[in-house]
Amino acid sequence: MQTPEQTSSIDILQWIDQLEALLTDGWRLPFSARVVVDEHAVFEIIDQMRIRIPEELKQARRIQQQQERILAQAKEEANRIKAQARQEAEAALSQHEQVVVAQAKAEQILERARAEADALRQEADQYALQVLRELEAALEASLRQVRNGIKKISSRQFEAGEPLDSED
Repeated sequence: MQTPEQTSSIDILQWIDQLEALLTDGWRLPFSARVVVDEHAVFEIIDQMRIRIPEELKQARRIQQQQERILAQAKEEANRIKAQARQEAEAALSQHEQVVVAQAKAEQILERARAEADALRQEADQYALQVLRELEAALEASLRQVRNGIKKISSRQFEAGEPLDSED
């Protein structure tokens, strides 16, 4: 089963393939490198891309917010555990032996809370980093395909002796 990130990456690549197919299957004008394509189909693909790519950016933001929420929950849990440890320590102050035990327990709880908070933070960071790297790879692949398409069309124009439209 594909993740939403994989599905969207595939959608983008498919749209680029569809654009390339429209150019390849278009009607060539005699004695030129120009191609007539179905304008409606091209605009439909472009519209789909305009809708989907911002969704990818929104998804990356949601992942970042989820990471922040997890970190906030970890801090809340740590504060709750600290407060609980303080209450337990205060209740045990009546006897010296109980104070020593309570302090040791409080330190264990605090250490465990720190370890859990660190583990949660690391997991959230890893997850966000993985998703962002996948998004980066998909966008780079899409950009490579777009650049290859531009190069291909430009080289056809050059071979045909047409002036190059340089919008780099």
